[in-house]
Amino acid sequence: MTARPSPATTLLASGSAAPLSSVDRLRPRRSCLAVPGSNPRFLEKAQGLPADQVFLDLEDACAPLAKPEARHTIVKFLNEGDWTGKTRVVRVNDWTTEWTYRDVVTVVEGAGPNLDCIMLPKVQSAEQIVALDLLLTQIEKTMGFEVGRIGIEAQIENAQGLNNVNAIAQASPRIETIIFGPADFMASINMKSLVVGEQPPGYPADAYHYILMKILMAARANNLQAIDGPYLQIRNVDGFREVAGRAAALGFDGKWVLHPGQVDAANEVFSPSQEDYDHAELILDAYEYYTSEAGGKKGSAMLGDEMIDEASRKMALVVAGKGRAAGMQRTSKFDIPEA
Repeated sequence: MTARPSPATTLLASGSAAPLSSVDRLRPRRSCLAVPGSNPRFLEKAQGLPADQVFLDLEDACAPLAKPEARHTIVKFLNEGDWTGKTRVVRVNDWTTEWTYRDVVTVVEGAGPNLDCIMLPKVQSAEQIVALDLLLTQIEKTMGFEVGRIGIEAQIENAQGLNNVNAIAQASPRIETIIFGPADFMASINMKSLVVGEQPPGYPADAYHYILMKILMAARANNLQAIDGPYLQIRNVDGFREVAGRAAALGFDGKWVLHPGQVDAANEVFSPSQEDYDHAELILDAYEYYTSEAGGKKGSAMLGDEMIDEASRKMALVVAGKGRAAGMQRTSKFDIPEA
C-alpha cells in the first residue's frame, strides 16, 4: 500500500515524525462482529466465531457507568484470549465525550501489542483523526511499541462527517477503513424510519445509495476498505442478506454483524461465488499467458467466447483477491492451448 502524507506529521517536531509501519492495512473484513466490552461472556464466545474482525466496544454497547471497568476487561481479554485469524479492534468513545483519551491510553498501553486497530466513532473532521494519530504515536513511543502499527477505523455517522469524508480518508496513514454508521446518521438527517438499515417509507428508490457511494469513493481513492454498518433486526437473516447484498454489489468489503447468526451470512455475501472466483483466476492465468512471449505478446485474446484484455485483468484481480482472502480454493485451471 502506498503511504499517504499525514497531517499529523506536520504537527510533530522536525525530525521526530513517526515512520509508518509496513503492516498490510487491507485485511479481510467481510464480517465485523460487535462485542460489548463490558460483557465477559460475550467476549469469551466471540473468540470462537468465524468473524474476520471482532471489535470490542466501549461506546454505545457499554453503559456510561460500566466504561471504566470495561477498559480493563478489554485489556485482559486482548492479552489472554485466543483471537487467532481475527483482526482485533476496540471502538472507543468519540472526541465530544469525556471518555475518549482514557479509553485510548488504557487500552493501548495495556494491550497495544495485541491490538490491530482503534475505531473512532462519529468522525466529523480530519482533525479528529489527526488527534487520535498523535495520541497513538505518543503512547507507542512511550511504551516502546512499533510506531504506526496500530491502525484507525473511521466511522461516519452524520451529515458533517459525510461532507468531510474525503479529507477524513486522507488524514492519517493509519486509516484502514471508512465505516457507515446508519443509526446515528439516519437520526442526524431526520430520516423517517425507525428500522436501522431499512428503506424509509414513501421513498421509492434506495435512500442510502448516495451515502454509500460517497463513502466508497473516498475509501477507494485512498486505497482504504469500505464497511457497511449494522442491521439491527438480528433474527431476520434474510433481511440482513438483502441489505448486505446491496453494499456488496456496490463494492463494499464487509459489514458489521451484531449476532452470531449474521456472521456466516456476511462471510458468504462478501465473498465471490465459486463460479466467479474460478472465472477470475482463469482470466488472470489466460491474460498472463497471452501477453507473454510464448502466448504471442497479445494485448487481447479470447478465453472461450469472451474477449479479455487489461481491463478484464483489473476486474479479475478484485474478485480473485476477495476469493483468496476468504480462503477459497480453485476448482478449475487454465490449459495452455495446443499449437
